[in-house]
Amino acid sequence: MASSIPSRPAFDRTAPKPFPASEPLWRHVLGECLRGLRHERGEKLSETARRAGVSPQYLSEIERGVKEPSSEMIAAVAGALDVTLVDLTLAVAESLRPAQHGASRGATCSAAAVYALAA
Repeated sequence: MASSIPSRPAFDRTAPKPFPASEPLWRHVLGECLRGLRHERGEKLSETARRAGVSPQYLSEIERGVKEPSSEMIAAVAGALDVTLVDLTLAVAESLRPAQHGASRGATCSAAAVYALAA
């Protein structure tokens, strides 16, 4: 009589590792920021993508947090939205900052928030 050894499920090293829900990834917050800025300008994805020199599909992936864009790509999209790289970076960083004194923290940016940081 042959004994059967229960098989173990294979460990998938390529599977994404879970992150704490309390801290979003940089690329997700960046994407939300860029999408918010684009929407506030009333622009279509294709318009912003054309000015940034990227495909609409790639810009969509950046906005959805699917792609981890290079600093050159981030600068190009920020420029297409008339926002400096410094102001965009500060806005994303502020969105990632933990809540202080009971204030809620959101992972979205608005043009007003980005421009307020520049002031």
